[in-house]
Amino acid sequence: LELLQGETFVRVIRWGALPHVYKAITAITQAAPAAITSTAHGLATGWPVAVVSVLGMTEINAKNSPPRLNEYLQATVVDANTITLNTVNSAEYAAYTPGGYLRYYTPVDLAGFAARMTIKNRIGGTVLATLTSGAPDNRIALDNAAHTVTLTISATDTAAFEFTSGTYDLEMVAPTGAVTRLYQGAITISKEVTT
Repeated sequence: LELLQGETFVRVIRWGALPHVYKAITAITQAAPAAITSTAHGLATGWPVAVVSVLGMTEINAKNSPPRLNEYLQATVVDANTITLNTVNSAEYAAYTPGGYLRYYTPVDLAGFAARMTIKNRIGGTVLATLTSGAPDNRIALDNAAHTVTLTISATDTAAFEFTSGTYDLEMVAPTGAVTRLYQGAITISKEVTT
């Protein structure tokens, strides 16, 4: 992660798990953005999807089977049966013929979960910052309807950070007490010039 000192940091995470969900596609527009009809798709806006096994308009398919992570695109929900892929201009693609699927990871039910994140100067070292989904700071928001985990660090907080680098992990705690580490890695602070 890279935080810009003096700037609000927001990171939205969508936690999906196996099994994959496959929803049949019944139509795709030749337009920008591409609109895909998939009855009762069950998606929330922002959820990553891959298009697979489409006939005719094969340009829209993920290039690999199974799709690589970078082949999943964020969906924008139009209604219960339609999404758009805002990064896809299908206007010059071949015409769609029936077939194909939206493929996506099953959204994890976040009901009853808590989230926690600790930033340290090194593994096992000094705690530099802590974020939680509950008191005292509520800097991690869990939205079960949108299936999102949102980290927010205010501009005031990032301005006060005196460290330039460290390490972090983000853990989800289930109602049963089971802990899942969603993310981990290095964190850096890009120092502010204009104050």
